[in-house]
Amino acid sequence: MIYDVIIIGGGIAGLMAALEAKDGSNRVAVITKGNVLKSNSAVASGGINAVLDDNDKEGIAKHVEDTLESAKGLADKKTVTYMCKKAPHIIKKLSEYGVKFDCGANGAILQRSFGGSSDKRTCFVGDNTGAFITQALIKKARQLGVEFLSNIFVMDIVKTHGHISGVVALKRVDSSVIVYLAKAVVFAGGGYGGVYRGFSTNPQDTNGDLLAIALRNGIALEDMEFVQFHPTGFAKSGALISEAARAEGGVLVNDRNENFIDELDTRDVIARAIFEQIEVGRKVYIDMRHIAKEVLLSRVPSLYKNALSMAGIDISSELLEVRAVAHYTMGGIKSSFTTTSLRGLFVCGECAALGVHGANRLGGNSLLEGAVFGELAGKKAREFVKDKSFSHIDYDVVIKNINLVGRIFEWEGTKNFNAMRISAGKVMYSKVGIVREEGGLLEALDYIKYLRTESASLHCIDKSRENNVELIAILELKNILQICEAVILAALYRKESRGAHFRRDFELTDKEQEKHIQIKQLEGRFFRVQYEDNKFIKFLIKIFH
Repeated sequence: MIYDVIIIGGGIAGLMAALEAKDGSNRVAVITKGNVLKSNSAVASGGINAVLDDNDKEGIAKHVEDTLESAKGLADKKTVTYMCKKAPHIIKKLSEYGVKFDCGANGAILQRSFGGSSDKRTCFVGDNTGAFITQALIKKARQLGVEFLSNIFVMDIVKTHGHISGVVALKRVDSSVIVYLAKAVVFAGGGYGGVYRGFSTNPQDTNGDLLAIALRNGIALEDMEFVQFHPTGFAKSGALISEAARAEGGVLVNDRNENFIDELDTRDVIARAIFEQIEVGRKVYIDMRHIAKEVLLSRVPSLYKNALSMAGIDISSELLEVRAVAHYTMGGIKSSFTTTSLRGLFVCGECAALGVHGANRLGGNSLLEGAVFGELAGKKAREFVKDKSFSHIDYDVVIKNINLVGRIFEWEGTKNFNAMRISAGKVMYSKVGIVREEGGLLEALDYIKYLRTESASLHCIDKSRENNVELIAILELKNILQICEAVILAALYRKESRGAHFRRDFELTDKEQEKHIQIKQLEGRFFRVQYEDNKFIKFLIKIFH
């Protein structure tokens, strides 16, 4: 299969990239691990930030200021400014693509408050904004002739002389390993919040596969220690309770009916406050009983239905118990305005470290970042492939991945990969979660390294090659454990508290550490962890495949 541009990921970033990459004559494909309608963008509930008037210089400056303040010194002002200035254009473009944002009686787009913002600037479609955006973008992409390749698990990339030349992937339908040739590739496959299995709003397949591929190909990751925990997930399941609930007036109370935090503070502050309440034995609830039922049904209809179906709670008359859960990951593949160190490879969305979110993402900025930089990545990819020919394929890489799949099928397995996945999620949440300290991080590192060693001997019990879920789960687990180790090493290295990274043994923010931590895999299966200025190399850790 041959394409000019391949985009991996079907969320808002990948879809915007596909729309911009496509012209009248080139071939563009979007590869998704599962159904194209399933992505984190599709379940993003609260809304997308934008100052709607592009002549409102003061409003845009405030958006920039709020974003930088939330990032705690680790955002790039130039990148943030670009995003905020592009926001009005993005809302207009999404509207042209068919997204019908909620509007007032005068026809103007409504906007709600989100945590950490000084103004109401979050545009929304009820509490189901992401789904409406992605559906509109999918429809538009199909109209333009973008091809969708679903149920394809990307295993690796192929490169020639420092230039990307293709993608190695596994077809779920028959477990065959295939190679797609491409002149340019855009990584838009989401973050790694799913590694916190059982304690995350993310689907379990959102586990940083593309970040693991980048590591194995010598591309640096950045800011991996910064994992944003959403303050409000369902207490039992961890399913997301959108920030829209608090934006519409929901109040956080404990089981003594005490309001212990400002509901519209930044997410790191609220999540830590909820964690501390639960740690001392209190239960925490969101209280929406004072809001008229008709308002709840119009502004947060999905929450109203989910509370009834998942928890048996009528939020118009009852308290809904909550806990903080892993939600968004600020870390990702190091890049500058979507460009990576590998020619022809561009990144956007949650899998990219673009310098927008820093240590703590501002609520409402994730869909905006995906749209703005997805558009930019698509434009860059389209320009990059002009007048370029396809590069040679290194079939040694393809054969290596074919052999890996063969080995997983070949032998009998006795270890339970699902139990390993669940236990990894528990360890990450308890030791590398909202509150961290050196002893717990070292314990987590030892355990994850043990699981990595054990994962080398995982094999399919079911030997059928048709839609083998065990095979994908084993390949995902290998990626998950690699990403978990990277997160732990970065968290160990940052001996301070900053944004979403809170060290109980280093509670103060250290000005000297106001810089990014980068992780790179070296030859000989080692991780190198260092500050961005390359002056301080602290860890050189052997890793195992």
